Amino acid sequence: MEFSVSPELDVRLTKLKSRDKKLASKIAKQLILFQSDHRHPSLRTHKLTGNLGTYWSISIDLHMRMLYIQNENGAYFFDIGTHDEVYGK
Repeated sequence: MEFSVSPELDVRLTKLKSRDKKLASKIAKQLILFQSDHRHPSLRTHKLTGNLGTYWSISIDLHMRMLYIQNENGAYFFDIGTHDEVYGK
């Protein structure tokens, strides 16, 4: 599935790349996988519920998630963070 990244998320990912190269590598790997097969089991892709019911999530690792919305062009990623950070719990 084709995807794009919000300008705000792009800035965060650029900063993250210089701070944590290992996590940046995991993110890149998961995005490549998402592009080739957005339902791959290791992404743990799922639609959110409740107040976040219009969004979808993929897992970067055990703790990190990336949120996106689906649109006519594919996916639009707009947030990244730990489970609690992105889901607001």
